[in-house]
Amino acid sequence: MSSPDPQVRAARNHSTNPAIRGPVVAVTGAATGIGALLTERLAASDEIKQVVAIDERRGECAAAQWHILDVRDPAIAEKLRGADVVVHLAVDLDLETDGAARTAYNVRGTQTVLTAAAAAGVHRVVLCTSAMVYGALPDNELPLAEDAELRATAEATGVGDLLEIERLARRAPRAHPGLNVTVVRPAVLIGGTDTALTRYFESPRLLVVAGSRPAWQFCHVEDLCSALEYAVLEKVEGELAVGCDGWLEQEEVEELSGIRRMELPSAVALGAAARLHRIGLTPSPAGDLAYTMYPWVVSGSRLHDAGWRPQWSNEEVLAELLEEVAGRHTVAGRRLGRKDATAAGAAGATVALLGAAAVVRRARKARRRI
Repeated sequence: MSSPDPQVRAARNHSTNPAIRGPVVAVTGAATGIGALLTERLAASDEIKQVVAIDERRGECAAAQWHILDVRDPAIAEKLRGADVVVHLAVDLDLETDGAARTAYNVRGTQTVLTAAAAAGVHRVVLCTSAMVYGALPDNELPLAEDAELRATAEATGVGDLLEIERLARRAPRAHPGLNVTVVRPAVLIGGTDTALTRYFESPRLLVVAGSRPAWQFCHVEDLCSALEYAVLEKVEGELAVGCDGWLEQEEVEELSGIRRMELPSAVALGAAARLHRIGLTPSPAGDLAYTMYPWVVSGSRLHDAGWRPQWSNEEVLAELLEEVAGRHTVAGRRLGRKDATAAGAAGATVALLGAAAVVRRARKARRRI
């Protein structure tokens, strides 16, 4: 006789076994993406008493107790009563979202969840940002320690929001004594994600800025979920970085991917990226390019010291990413339809977009002379 479905087993465990002594965990953003994966994982765990799932629509995890509302709604405090831990994953980093609307949602949502958690008597909130908050800089150590200074600027997609979330995390325990805040910072996240960094591998050529020193470290969503579970179970706390062990040099990435490079001088690459974004041809600001130029590899030592280990290697995660993006065509962060990509050709599409920026610049100069 086959064993019951994990979701059914989890529902039985949490509905009929009052002896389970684990925490009650609330997850925001539980219907999709990382939130959905974590909700399923926690609901199936014998170490978790109950999962409370919060989102603007109901997800597929039948074992969770669902509440449908916007995380910015102060009524969330009532839904968090009885929870021991809150994992806040309702953060929007979509490339196509209006920047102002995205920031309003991310910052107000995090503020509301932290305040509501404290009011509801929750003792721990787990936030998820990104290792991008350390900044991608030529003098970064390889790897960076968790307590390294956060030197990122707000010039890359969503990083300004993440830095503000980090600030809220530091301030919350002072504003709400007794509230413990843990922050998890993943490396380049892979597994059903769409970011400027995953789109980098959809390009016909890998753009390399002359004189740069890229170092690629990935984090599979399954490893992120297991790290978040460690935080939920209080096996580790504080500021945590998570990713695969080690990193890949640019030459290794090119060899493994089979995608050749297109090298450009720094002034040309950064100038073109800024102009293309300014005139609306690409969703990614020039600041995103820094994360493909300089290292921001993390050690993950605090998780390692607690006994956690990644189940995925950088090589394995890169292989999965390449499978995910197969058939997609992106140039300078802008998705092209198959017809566009075929007509433009591989490197030709990149040159065309760079050329478009140059044409716009010349046209503007001509108008100013008139």
